[in-house]
Amino acid sequence: MKMDKVANSGNDEFYTPKYAIEPLLKYIPSGSKVWCPFDAEQSLFYKVLKDHGCEVKVTHLSTGQDFFVSEDTNKYSDWCDYIISNPPYSLKAEVFARLFEIGKPFAMLVGVVGLFESQKRFTMFKENEFEIMYFDKRVAYFKDYNDEKPSLNPPFSSVYLCSKILPKQIVFENINKQKL
Repeated sequence: MKMDKVANSGNDEFYTPKYAIEPLLKYIPSGSKVWCPFDAEQSLFYKVLKDHGCEVKVTHLSTGQDFFVSEDTNKYSDWCDYIISNPPYSLKAEVFARLFEIGKPFAMLVGVVGLFESQKRFTMFKENEFEIMYFDKRVAYFKDYNDEKPSLNPPFSSVYLCSKILPKQIVFENINKQKL
């Protein structure tokens, strides 16, 4: 099921609140080079990571940079230490396949529904090392960068699916939704 159908938004663009990015910061050293391949400079991933002391580059299909085009991906993946974002929900399997192929440490915020529920994805995750960051609450998303409060509340939990970032395979973190 596509998240755009679940959230009735009509697209794959869901913007992550600060409270869902902050738990990741303790695992990303200040001074790191971070590529956010599904973001713009209005993104809170960009702003929070930059405030954390990281050098951040953002790319987005709307500005002509396609994560799945090798020349675009190679340029940024060669430069960065980490790849961090909230990928398009309908392309999450393809995104993870590409990330495992690239081989850089990554953290992608995704819904848990259907994450492992196809033979292809099951095999992909079985054959690659990864970690999961679970939150104590569900994440609500912004539908527009100008929104003051997140208004998209999917009926499932979101997790960070990571590779080579977390200290163990499953990490549990609290989020403070009051901090917007």
